[in-house]
Amino acid sequence: MTKKQATTNHLETSIPAGMTFEAAMTELTALVASMEAGELPLEASVSAYQRGSELIKYCAAQLDKVEQQVKVLEAGMLKPLSIDGTEDAA
Repeated sequence: MTKKQATTNHLETSIPAGMTFEAAMTELTALVASMEAGELPLEASVSAYQRGSELIKYCAAQLDKVEQQVKVLEAGMLKPLSIDGTEDAA
């Protein structure tokens, strides 16, 4: 098993299958707030950091998927927008 496969398998088991991007961001925000407030003992802080790292990777992967979907929907034909808000003629 490669390191990437191990990481992927670890994420699959630590991030619930039905977790949404929004739920992951909410959990991440709560973790960051508790860590910044100094509410957690050292071991809990390390665990929270690890969980936060997993959530960040999950959210980044979700954003990458959506970006690819948008590119497919737009067929790679994103048009520049001029300053006055009208589309530039190509």
